[in-house]
Amino acid sequence: MHLAYPAVLSALLFCTGLYGVLARRNAILVLMSVELMLNAVNLNLVAFDVWLSRAARDTLHSGQALTLFTVAVAAAEIGIGLAIVLAVYRNRGTSDIDRLRDTAEGHGGDGPDGGTPAAEKAEATA
Repeated sequence: MHLAYPAVLSALLFCTGLYGVLARRNAILVLMSVELMLNAVNLNLVAFDVWLSRAARDTLHSGQALTLFTVAVAAAEIGIGLAIVLAVYRNRGTSDIDRLRDTAEGHGGDGPDGGTPAAEKAEATA
């Protein structure tokens, strides 16, 4: 099998994951897209490891070792990421990234009178 096939598949997977990170609003879907990007990198590592070991008769298989390391990092990332998303969902009631960003910056209109945020009201009275 040529190296071009897994490289093209890896590029397509990575572009799909990148689109998911940039276009999605739900935090869980963003985490899934990051996992898709990591799997594209894993596919590239293994494909180039097989191609280089066949060309140089090398038996170190460093690409496969790096893939195992990447899988371990991805498992830790998804565990911590899901815990954070669940904690935010329990506190805020949503996992929409734009809404979370708006409430963090104070653009949500959460002031006492509903129109101006509390930080702007505090500046106005000072």
